[in-house]
Amino acid sequence: MTALDPRDPEGAIARAAKACSNWSRWGADDRLGTLNFLDEDKRREGAGLVRRGVSFSLSQSFDMDGPQKGWRRRTNPVHTMLDTGTDAALGRQGFPHGIGGADDVIAMPLQCSTQWDGLGHIFDHGKAWNGRAAEEVVTSDGDLVTGIEHMAAQVAGRGVLLDVGRAVGTAGELPDGFAVTPEHLTATAEAHGVGVGRGDIVLVRTGQLARVRRDGWGDYAGGPAPGLSFTTAGWLHGTEIAAIATDTWGFEVRPNEFENAFQPLHQVAIPNIGLLIGEMWDLEALAEDCAEDGIYEFWLTAAPLRITGAVGSPVNPVAVK
Repeated sequence: MTALDPRDPEGAIARAAKACSNWSRWGADDRLGTLNFLDEDKRREGAGLVRRGVSFSLSQSFDMDGPQKGWRRRTNPVHTMLDTGTDAALGRQGFPHGIGGADDVIAMPLQCSTQWDGLGHIFDHGKAWNGRAAEEVVTSDGDLVTGIEHMAAQVAGRGVLLDVGRAVGTAGELPDGFAVTPEHLTATAEAHGVGVGRGDIVLVRTGQLARVRRDGWGDYAGGPAPGLSFTTAGWLHGTEIAAIATDTWGFEVRPNEFENAFQPLHQVAIPNIGLLIGEMWDLEALAEDCAEDGIYEFWLTAAPLRITGAVGSPVNPVAVK
């Protein structure tokens, strides 16, 4: 395992960004990053994994009881009814022959619950994915180049669960601050008897979501958490996976492994590797099933909403085994 100097986040980020860069790999106009690895052959492979037909939603609930506490103006969803059964029963809707209906609206930050981080979400020294100038990519009009809408048809293929919480942790869970290394990921894959490679959508379960459901949200949205070590940058790049998601708020270990640092792995993975990252996924039911039948690969579809110019999107991922 590569040793990290906790006093030198700048140096570590610069070295990892250079070693793991995918800039220009798919041309100057690329908008998909590592989703380019998820091709037609990979989707056919993923579809072939459906045997029992059992399906799992990997989304948390979108409601006011969610984990958000207002950090960076992120709030929980606010769901409001525009028309109700009461309005219909009282004849307030003005429709003929007794027909009535209900309508509603939701207001929420796009990254307040189960979601994808788009390629315009994080910059490295003013550079967005593929070396573009951040100020020319994301403006007040949104992400003008790599908006999440470009990925809407792409995110469906072979999913792989790496249940690190069960393979490495205690009682199926990792403690907050636990850094998941490449060695942990490799050992977990071996324990599950599953391979990880080009075009896969990898799901990493730490067990933190199970813990906060028992104990309360606490600082789940922004506080200490198990997560990927900065040393996984080379693994994320070298495996040529299409995307990765975790059951934690921040994907990488928190506190981060450097002094005076904030999400350094994001700074390498998104703008330099071009990696699609998911956070706050609910992997509990899927993990239980995988532990029971010993099969940790499945068909996975997880399309972001086609929100023009967005740098992230809510998602209801569905795994089918």
